Amino acid sequence: MTHLWIRAEQRQNEERVGITPQGVADLINRGIRVTVEKSSVRAIPLQGYSDAGAEIAPENSWPTAPLDAIIFGLKELPEDGTPLPHKHILFGHAYKGQFSGKALLERFKSGGGTMYDLEYLVDENGRRVAAFGYWAGYAGAAVSLKCWAAQQHGKICAPVGAYAGKDALISDLESEMDATGKPRPKAIVIGALGRVGSGAADLCTALGVDVTKWDMAETASGGPFPQIMDHDLFINCIFARPGTPVFVPKSALTSPRTLTVIGDVACDPDSDYNPVPVYDTATTWEAPANRVATDPVLDVMAIDNLPSMLPVESSIDFATQLLPSLQTLDTLETGVWARAKTIFDEHTKG
Repeated sequence: MTHLWIRAEQRQNEERVGITPQGVADLINRGIRVTVEKSSVRAIPLQGYSDAGAEIAPENSWPTAPLDAIIFGLKELPEDGTPLPHKHILFGHAYKGQFSGKALLERFKSGGGTMYDLEYLVDENGRRVAAFGYWAGYAGAAVSLKCWAAQQHGKICAPVGAYAGKDALISDLESEMDATGKPRPKAIVIGALGRVGSGAADLCTALGVDVTKWDMAETASGGPFPQIMDHDLFINCIFARPGTPVFVPKSALTSPRTLTVIGDVACDPDSDYNPVPVYDTATTWEAPANRVATDPVLDVMAIDNLPSMLPVESSIDFATQLLPSLQTLDTLETGVWARAKTIFDEHTKG
């Protein structure tokens, strides 16, 4: 019997989960055994999973789970160097040259386990089957606007936290922007036709922010892109990959510009293909902005778990997208799972 083990997230400020109680009930009805760890932070209460028929395990007990269990979580595992013998479903951030990703792959190699990276679960046309993109863009634009509002008071963005829902987020942002006493800023979103970019653009529109929407057609030239510098905010929603152009070069740090906030929602600062090379370290909920220039000021927002600011909405959206693939866990040798395994094998061979 296939056994899916839902682990508790161990990363700070991570309240999301990749499956709902309704999804658990569906899998159990299909003959899949489901274990759900207790969690002190998960946005969806444990009782729903218990009522759905899941077995309940202690928080963070996944390392001692049966070896045939498939461990399912979202964000990174603790970086303790231990070998990983299980099959894991997670966002590994390991295939773009990231230093931490290389270490993770070594742990799988030494333990004999397998990683099914959620970013690389794709259909037969190469399209991702599930993504948090919309809510990443939505929250990323929100924090970017918070950075801009703080700048109007001569400050840097204060710590951010999770919201009960998007209405509460919008209300909070409206108050902050109104308190500046200034007109709404101008924003440019690159990747506006994708899920991430549409989320960012929708947030800007909801706040009355004039937003320029660019996608592949507008960036096909490869740059440079001086138009970006004429906006107050630039929100990058293009994930780094070979061939991605540089949108904001290092020369922007000392050049005349209107731009004062970069929201790098894609957040690949240690990638070899970082399209915003004015910074090299992700930011955090406690310190959302990295001030990379002071004359004129330029802050970079690059939080890599943005959807957890709206954990209930983003979890339900993602879980709905992913459930059809989880329903096929009995056939790991075919479909999305086989394609993800092929990519893992390519990066761990030798």
